[in-house]
Amino acid sequence: MSYINWLEILGWNLEELEDIRFVGYAYIKQGRYDIAISFFEALVILSENDAYDLQTLGALYLEQGNSFAALNYLEKAVKVDPHHGPTLLNRSKALFALGYKKQALLQAKALESHSIPEIAGQASALILAHS
Repeated sequence: MSYINWLEILGWNLEELEDIRFVGYAYIKQGRYDIAISFFEALVILSENDAYDLQTLGALYLEQGNSFAALNYLEKAVKVDPHHGPTLLNRSKALFALGYKKQALLQAKALESHSIPEIAGQASALILAHS
């Protein structure tokens, strides 16, 4: 499949993407994840390989209980930024939800020593909950 530069076709720049991201984030803050998903789905098409948009969409799907879709976007985000703690933590949650316990435990154990205490603590809690 060939690459389509949607920003060029639409005549948009990064400012329009930030506007879409802002509105999507506003819906997240309101707890309207179903609406926010639409905005972030558009963003991952418009700005391919943006780790933030990919991981946010994955987290939204995880929040909605769609672990398969969540894992799909989280895997893409990990390819772009393999060391992003929140993405890796959500990937572990999605793996647990899908029944991939061994992979999920490996991911969570690797995060127990993360430099961000909240990530490390949540990883430890996941391990305890699933052991």
